[in-house]
Amino acid sequence: MLKEILAQRDYLPILKMNDGSDVTPENWEERRKELRALLEKYSYGHTPDVEVKVTGKLINEGLYHCAGKCKEEKIQLTYETKHGKGSYPIQIFAPTKIEKAPVFLHICFGLAPHRYCPVEEIIDGGYALVVVDYRDMVNDAHFGDFSGGIAEHFGTTMERGEEEWGKIGMWAWGASRVLDYLIENRPDLDTKKVVVAGHSRLGKTALWCAALDGRFIGAISNNSGYGGAASSKHGTGERVTSFMKSGSWDWYCENFKKFSGELEDQKPYDQSFMTALIAPRLVMVGSAKEDSPADPQSEFLTTLHASSAWELLGKKGLVPEEDRMPETGDFWGEGNILYHYREGRHYFSREDWNAYMRFLDKKIK
Repeated sequence: MLKEILAQRDYLPILKMNDGSDVTPENWEERRKELRALLEKYSYGHTPDVEVKVTGKLINEGLYHCAGKCKEEKIQLTYETKHGKGSYPIQIFAPTKIEKAPVFLHICFGLAPHRYCPVEEIIDGGYALVVVDYRDMVNDAHFGDFSGGIAEHFGTTMERGEEEWGKIGMWAWGASRVLDYLIENRPDLDTKKVVVAGHSRLGKTALWCAALDGRFIGAISNNSGYGGAASSKHGTGERVTSFMKSGSWDWYCENFKKFSGELEDQKPYDQSFMTALIAPRLVMVGSAKEDSPADPQSEFLTTLHASSAWELLGKKGLVPEEDRMPETGDFWGEGNILYHYREGRHYFSREDWNAYMRFLDKKIK
């Protein structure tokens, strides 16, 4: 059944080089470069390749939270490149009774306390939590407002080149700078086991971040939809036209705009390319039944199609437990990809967090 449904989607091949030759484990890195180049050219733009130095300054002295189970520190992170300096705050919630806990780096819609960020549950699960507010890295004012933050640091303006990066790329770059800081300054945390997590537009960001930065052991895409886990073609949720109307086209590069209207399904790339770039590491995709703009069917099928990259590299990707489309309550996590499908709407819930921790308990604990 699933093979037939995938065939109807007419997904672009992952395991064929641009010249039509077969992809093998030996030339997989060359294929990765091709997949990344397509996504950079037509969707996210090119992330600047610059040397960067990252430092941090403690803002507070470490507040104890959750009945003393964790310590919070607020750090002002500063990045320095040839263009100058920039900074934004991050929060670190470190368990007090666990040595070198694995880490969730949550790109969030605000600093904690936040409804998407259940600190105590995460600490109780045996994980540390690092939170960065995406708007502190660069604004999300829409319609090409690139004022302030990382955009201003790199001189990005509304008059961008066709392949110049958008805000998803900037938020992803900023999250990688947080990882820089953790690796250099936090020996108390297991910085070899950091998972980047995000919901909605920040789920898109988490996937792109892990695709570009192999130091992350995995990525969480919660209800990320179009531009994230869902297909770029033949979907039923948001489309390029949706981003054009809302002004959020500036999350992407200028070339992204060219595929609106009749060209929606003629893109030379697909989101399965981005997921495949993370292989053979861990990917967690969560969908919600009532979240039609995120197109749960496409989130599942696109991720399943991307699994061929894991299989090429000798790992299991997404392994459906039955030959059918997912039903609410399904938790398919036998391989290195988890697909979790729940009741409800567009939200980063405790149910989602618990599913991701359950998966990671088996894979990295």
